[in-house]
Amino acid sequence: MTTMAPPKPYEPTLYDLQNLDGISGPQLDLHYKLYQGYVTNTNTLTDNLRDLMGQGKIGTPVYNEQKRRLGFEFAGMRMHEFYFGAMTPNGGQLDANTKLGQAIAETYGSIKTWEEDFKATGMMRGIGWAMLLQDPVTKRLQNFWITDHENGHPPAFNPILVMDVWEHAYMNDYGTNRKDYIEAYFKNICWKTVSSRLQ
Repeated sequence: MTTMAPPKPYEPTLYDLQNLDGISGPQLDLHYKLYQGYVTNTNTLTDNLRDLMGQGKIGTPVYNEQKRRLGFEFAGMRMHEFYFGAMTPNGGQLDANTKLGQAIAETYGSIKTWEEDFKATGMMRGIGWAMLLQDPVTKRLQNFWITDHENGHPPAFNPILVMDVWEHAYMNDYGTNRKDYIEAYFKNICWKTVSSRLQ
């Protein structure tokens, strides 16, 4: 049997997201509670897997399913932290002369072209996320669609901008109108925070 010391549990990060443009307090409260659920489930699954290992049940069906679920819950927790952590009232526009603006232009030709592609990625049918990611090898930036939370991540790519497009991110405010939610989201991006993620 394998004995593991209990890890320190994850704690939900607190965010001050009052007065966002086009994203209401009730919408954010609902979304934040869902994020807290991912944190709770990550801790529960981590504990369960540790217990199963201690019981010598590695490789059993219950262990395997808990392990698979951990990827979903953990990614959901972390991606929400990237999402909430880069929102602020009156976010403004990305400056083309910043390192981030220049890096985007190197790949897409202009910030406008990148933004059109990012928004189109977010409009794809399905549940998931639109993410601007940085290749750790070439440092190139590229928009990706991530299904659920854990499917479609290029290995070791660095998250720069993370936009939640699951229905729970916008239905309270916009119903099924994802396009208007995306426009509202762009008004609330903290480009200073997003730029700090560039490597």
